[in-house]
Amino acid sequence: MNILYIFHYAGSLEYGMAFRPYYLSREWVKQGHNVTVIASSYSHLRQKQPAVSKDFQEETIEGIKYVWLKGNEYGGSLKRIQNIASFVWKLQHNAKKIAKTYKPDLVIASSTYPLDNVPANKIAKIAGAKHCYEAHDIWPLSPMVIGGYSKWHPFIMVMQWAENFACKNSDKVISLLWNSEEHYKECGLKAGKFACVPNGFAVDEWDLNAASLPMPEEHEKLFELLRGKIIVGFAGGFAASGALTTLIDAAYLIKANDEIAIVLVGNGPEKENYEKMIKQYGLHNVFILPAVPKKLVPAVNAHFDIAYMGGVHSVLHKFGTSYNKMTDYMLSGKPIIQAIDEPGCIAEKTGCGIQIEAENPKKVSEAILKLAGLSHEERIKMGDKGKIYASENLGWDTLSRRFLKEMGCSDFTV
Repeated sequence: MNILYIFHYAGSLEYGMAFRPYYLSREWVKQGHNVTVIASSYSHLRQKQPAVSKDFQEETIEGIKYVWLKGNEYGGSLKRIQNIASFVWKLQHNAKKIAKTYKPDLVIASSTYPLDNVPANKIAKIAGAKHCYEAHDIWPLSPMVIGGYSKWHPFIMVMQWAENFACKNSDKVISLLWNSEEHYKECGLKAGKFACVPNGFAVDEWDLNAASLPMPEEHEKLFELLRGKIIVGFAGGFAASGALTTLIDAAYLIKANDEIAIVLVGNGPEKENYEKMIKQYGLHNVFILPAVPKKLVPAVNAHFDIAYMGGVHSVLHKFGTSYNKMTDYMLSGKPIIQAIDEPGCIAEKTGCGIQIEAENPKKVSEAILKLAGLSHEERIKMGDKGKIYASENLGWDTLSRRFLKEMGCSDFTV
């Protein structure tokens, strides 16, 4: 089968984020399918940009054909909108050429924003292919909530029209968010045309040796120093959206407990703020370590006894979440404290952790004490529930096959 995957910000292990199209495409190629990823030559998410000298430039990465559409660099909002408009226009203007060249059986529109569904639908009709809208976030509600845009802002109005178009014209909406079906029905999606395929993990990055890889000396020394204590750990980006200030506030409430230590591993814009809080509170039970490469995340998580992830109060979380961090914690077999306003979250469904409301230090401190009060064996048993679920359901091979089955494409010969 020929799969055309349109993802404005698509990356690879070489170029960096976003990784979802790379991992799904890599599995489809292994299964014998032909996959073409169309992306912009410039993305703010990448660590490295592809070298592009013409409007359409092809590159093959691990059997995946990438087609880079030349796009302008951007820093501010106007330049970014120009980058989006240019990408969508090139797709629309060259729809016939794309359909005839790559002959897709399935066209996936997945550029975070929904506007790419317009050219994707055109390409699919010309090629006689199925059209999938892969939804990452709730658009345009996400920029309205996060950026404070009015629903009457021209950009928001265009995106709302595009989301409605996608729901009414695609063969199926596959969302990363498990509880978002009703939202898409309100946008025109018919019953039976929704499925959830969350983010997953690469089995080869979580082999039996990953947890025992050597870490930087600074990390090794701290974990050795904390040997014998119950470590509540976080590994990820230091951004305001992660609400790590709530965890630090909770650490203050239990600072008299010498048996518990909080370790934050990562980097980001909020790091200085966290350091100031730790100093101001006189906390000797909270430690910050630098971020580590992705391959060392299993080794870091292996030293945690309890894993933490949090968020700010947000109406967006009611639709569900799909954090890579959650999968990492589950695969590490750690009991999880999830301080996010997500009803029926995966930690709660699987029994691998405790879900509490966001931005509540008292509740977080109580959850820490509750899990710390369990025996080592009881924490292992709880963490194993998440590990088993993730291993059986969240590998990219499993998710890639599920994706094609949801699209009714699993019976294609390869």
